[in-house]
Amino acid sequence: MHRNAIQICEGTTILQSCLNSVGNSCGVLFLFLSFPPVLFDDCVGNEGMAFEVSHPDFQVDEEMNLVARRDVMDSGTVMFIHGVNEHAEDMAQVDIVGALPRSPQTLREILGLGQIQSYRSKRALFAPRMHVSENMEPPFPKVIGTVMSSGMEDDHIFHMTGSGADQDPKGVFTINRLTGEVSVSQELDREAINSYMLEVSVTDQNGKLVEGPVALLVDVNDQNDNRPIFKETRYAGEVLEGSPTGTVVMTMTAEDADDPRLQNAVLRYNIVRQSPDKPSPNMFYINPESGNIVTVISPTLLDRETLPTTQYELEIVAQDMKGRDVGLTGTSTATITITDKNDHAPEFTHSLFQANVDEGSTGVVVNLTVDDRDDPATGAWRAIYSIIKGDPTQSFEIQTNPDNNEGMLSLIKPLDYESLVFHTLLIKVENEDPLVPDVGYGSSSTATVHITILDVNEGPVFFPDPLQVTKMENVPLGSFVALLNATDPDVLQSQSIRFAVLRDPANWLSVNPVRGTVNTSANLDRESPYVQDNKYTAIFMATDNGNPPATGTGTLVIHLEDYNDNAPYVHPSVVRVCEDARDSVVIVGGRDRDIHPNTGPFKIELGKQPGLENTWKVSRVNNTHAQIMLLQNMKRANYQLPLVVTDSGLPPLSNSTEIKVQVCTCKKNRMDCSGAGSVLIPSMFKQICPFNRKFRKKKYSPNPMSLPYSSFGK
Repeated sequence: MHRNAIQICEGTTILQSCLNSVGNSCGVLFLFLSFPPVLFDDCVGNEGMAFEVSHPDFQVDEEMNLVARRDVMDSGTVMFIHGVNEHAEDMAQVDIVGALPRSPQTLREILGLGQIQSYRSKRALFAPRMHVSENMEPPFPKVIGTVMSSGMEDDHIFHMTGSGADQDPKGVFTINRLTGEVSVSQELDREAINSYMLEVSVTDQNGKLVEGPVALLVDVNDQNDNRPIFKETRYAGEVLEGSPTGTVVMTMTAEDADDPRLQNAVLRYNIVRQSPDKPSPNMFYINPESGNIVTVISPTLLDRETLPTTQYELEIVAQDMKGRDVGLTGTSTATITITDKNDHAPEFTHSLFQANVDEGSTGVVVNLTVDDRDDPATGAWRAIYSIIKGDPTQSFEIQTNPDNNEGMLSLIKPLDYESLVFHTLLIKVENEDPLVPDVGYGSSSTATVHITILDVNEGPVFFPDPLQVTKMENVPLGSFVALLNATDPDVLQSQSIRFAVLRDPANWLSVNPVRGTVNTSANLDRESPYVQDNKYTAIFMATDNGNPPATGTGTLVIHLEDYNDNAPYVHPSVVRVCEDARDSVVIVGGRDRDIHPNTGPFKIELGKQPGLENTWKVSRVNNTHAQIMLLQNMKRANYQLPLVVTDSGLPPLSNSTEIKVQVCTCKKNRMDCSGAGSVLIPSMFKQICPFNRKFRKKKYSPNPMSLPYSSFGK
């Protein structure tokens, strides 16, 4: 710390002014002190200097003069000036000789505007802002500054409190109790704590506060101990081929943990290596301050198809201290990919493609090949083919093979040699992505395809197919059924056709091999299991005499009309009744394998054996069912009941049949048929069940237990 003595009595400048507002009287308005310039030399210059003055009414102006801010009544005898810049710092003490008189000399008193209380001087405790460099080397402690008191006496003691003194981190700073010297006791790290706020006070021996507390700020000065660090070790960027010079590709930035206000953290970027270095070692440039990587190469040279590679690797170095040699460095890598744009139209490898196709066939006819210099992984390379002429029936289609970009021209509809032998198609190829404005599709983007249809011996064709006829079942053997019609598509050849039966499930038909007439060879039965929905289906084959012979097939469908050739029958064939005649009734129905009108309504009656009408009664329920009632009690046994059922056909058919009637014991809605006797013939009814009481008619409600069906329709 330096010490200066300044005599202000000779150098006082008094500014006077007249205040017209108070009656043209003149007085002393301000007392402005001017001192010699403050000299501060850091061996580099006084740039960026900051000064702190211990007295609040004084400051150091732009010309390095110590000047008063306002009217000063008492400046004291000692002032301190603290100067600091990024290179150095120092403290100077100013001793004031011949100070201003201590009597009040204020503007208020001069103008007589009231009384001002007498001024009482106070002691001044000054704690200048202190600075300590991080990473200081031992030994410790090291003095970093002094807290000063203008009225310090021998029995007074300095005290320091706060974070870094008596609070965590404790013991970083200490103060000499007698001199006020502040020391640092250990190495500091600015990146951990960049400043400490402490308080200093002065007490007497008894601990009574004499001065303070005042704030003491200790700044930790930065050292360049952190190198720049990129967030990633490798960055990736893309630039479209043909981009203008100066196009921004990507931005690479690093971070430096040092003080951002100092050059320790001011970074500069540089490209130190480019691989490969063709066609120029300086294809890219990085802005040293922003880290933006831009293109330097001309758009014409930035051509993906002519460059030796589509990826370039740059080694980027970030250096602090504004890139000076003394700065620390960090390194990362940038990989730049030259992306493709559709600046090359696809071109056919041949202007003419030819193919031969068998008539009647489908599938791939020919593969169309193209060249495209664009990137195969993009829509600028993938091809789309279209037929622009020569396919009025839309018999062809083209699909793109994704592996090799070839166009697979296929037939989706068979072609006929006899109709047209030669087909000529005009094909166009384009890309999925549009071309760039200055590139267009040329003549090489179209090609002609000649397709020749080869004659093939085609099989005869039946017409109509299927052939449908209607016949009555049971027609005589050898009856005419149908005439097959088949023609040969090979009209340019003279060929004959012969017919044969290919599939006749019931073996009912025969065919004349030359004329194609179909006749019956067996009885046509509508009720046969080979007939479905009254239709019988047979398949015939026609064969020409070509080399080799060709065949064709045709279908014959015979719709069979019903003939009343099946007698009706009764169902069920076994019924149960209760031995008590009051609870004995069953329902039976008629069935017929024929169809309307050769089926119901059915007529169901008792057989013609004598005496049946005394024990049993059959009455009509509806068109298909009848009710059988027991007229008197019967012994539990099994009986054969003769019935006659007749259909409604023309002529009608009748059927005499028997059903088994089980007479059972019925108690509490349960029917017990076990232990029934042997079956009795109808002629024994009278002997077993003599009619010894008069039959009384009464309204009868059937017992559900005796009904074999829940409804008549079954």
